[in-house]
Amino acid sequence: MSTGALLRRRSVRGATALRGGQARRPSPYQVLGLLFWLVMSLAYWRVPLCCDAGQHAAVIERLRADLLHPRHPTADLPGAGSPYYSPYAVAEGVLARLTGLPGWDVLRLAGPLNLLVLLTGLGRFVRLLTGRPWAPVLALGAMTLLWGTERTWWSGYLGLMSMTGGLGRPSAFAMGLALWAWALTGERARDAGPVRFVGPNGLRGCCGYAALGVLYGVILLVHPITSVAAGAGAVACVAGWQRGWRPRVAGRWVLTGAVAVAVAVSWPYFDVFDVFATVGAGRLDQLHRVRHDDLGGRFWLALLGLPALWARARRSRGRDPLVLMFLLDCLVVACGRLSGHFAYGPVLGPALLGGQVALAVELTAARPWAPWRRVLGVLAAAGACLGLLTVQAGAVVPRSLDPVGFPQPPRWPTYGWAARHMRRGDVVLADGYYALHSIAGYGVNLVAPARPDGALDERTRRRRSDDVRAYLDARTTRAGRSAVVHRYHVRWLLLTPRRKVPGEAVVVAWSLRTGEVLARVGG
Repeated sequence: MSTGALLRRRSVRGATALRGGQARRPSPYQVLGLLFWLVMSLAYWRVPLCCDAGQHAAVIERLRADLLHPRHPTADLPGAGSPYYSPYAVAEGVLARLTGLPGWDVLRLAGPLNLLVLLTGLGRFVRLLTGRPWAPVLALGAMTLLWGTERTWWSGYLGLMSMTGGLGRPSAFAMGLALWAWALTGERARDAGPVRFVGPNGLRGCCGYAALGVLYGVILLVHPITSVAAGAGAVACVAGWQRGWRPRVAGRWVLTGAVAVAVAVSWPYFDVFDVFATVGAGRLDQLHRVRHDDLGGRFWLALLGLPALWARARRSRGRDPLVLMFLLDCLVVACGRLSGHFAYGPVLGPALLGGQVALAVELTAARPWAPWRRVLGVLAAAGACLGLLTVQAGAVVPRSLDPVGFPQPPRWPTYGWAARHMRRGDVVLADGYYALHSIAGYGVNLVAPARPDGALDERTRRRRSDDVRAYLDARTTRAGRSAVVHRYHVRWLLLTPRRKVPGEAVVVAWSLRTGEVLARVGG
């Protein structure tokens, strides 16, 4: 080749897109993932925050008031030891302090960010399993549609309907980090070269394994229950992909585990092992017991991933990471159910994710397909349509544009109408379910917290709940009510229509939607 021709060839290779060079095309997952991110962010923003979102908004409010020594999230009590003050919550508190945004608005902003972490983590993990460009797209579809035909509205589950309420929660962020952690763990397990402190493609040596331990430690602090699934996934990735267990290889993974534990125990806001002690004592089981009801109706479509897992198990002789992940997570859920520790129910979400991803990988295999794969593809498409039409479509189709009447996400009432009359830190005695789970998110305190918390002795919480019931009892005298007001420095009553407002209280406002009344008591 002549010198002139060589120069011309080099100039074409180095040309920019504006000069006629070939630009890198986005992958199908990048295009459709961006579209999904936009649609789900809008869907998340259109639905009023509900359920335990008030608890997380309250955590942000307490951190905004005092970043280093926050009070109890929902009561006028010390907050030392509360597991809600995780690195994720502290970051949200810093954002609230810098911007002046209230806790509810910070939760709104957290949803799209958590979704971005989820989508990028899913893409990275699926690309580790296969190079087929459409596999991450199908994995996203299976993850969001193949659950069941009964609505599941819980954080930690990644169906469309659950996402509209759970994207701003710590569990969504922790699940996204877990996907990233599995991808990075699998990369190191499959490519275990000589020990180096810094490798040619980034942190590949000891520093890389230590950084991976930091990631697992952060997951443990952000959402301890999700960290159980993250740890099971890590074990599955290492057991499935790691070959040649030499001492130096084992030492790297020991380093990862040691760093994860060191990060967890060094967090100053709470002791992570107390969280698991609380779970072991059964204090959270009642909150999660409902997750074990009607498992068939809620999750039967996810069983379509079982044939894909079986095929992978046969090809790998039982050492496939997705198969091991599914089995380990199911073992955790089963042990929790049999022992009565229902708090481990959220691990079922990551357990089903393994089958969903395996299904996506199988259905992007090169043609021609074997008969069983064709049947599986038809069943998966039918299942996705069934899940969309029966449960998930209402998450992204507003009622105003809905020609069918899809089930819609729950729409809880908001309490801005009451909060505008209160000062930050005021104590309110409430009796409504919605109010008990929402009003603390506006910066005020409840007499009795609605949820157990490691920062508050359960006997104290129950005693406070008994005092609230005594105050609301029609047989209680005015003197008895005054004793409760003075004991807890109650300033406000937030009562449902079924309660009679005491004669000594002054009605300030009421809700046209719920009929609840805000009344002032105390000095």
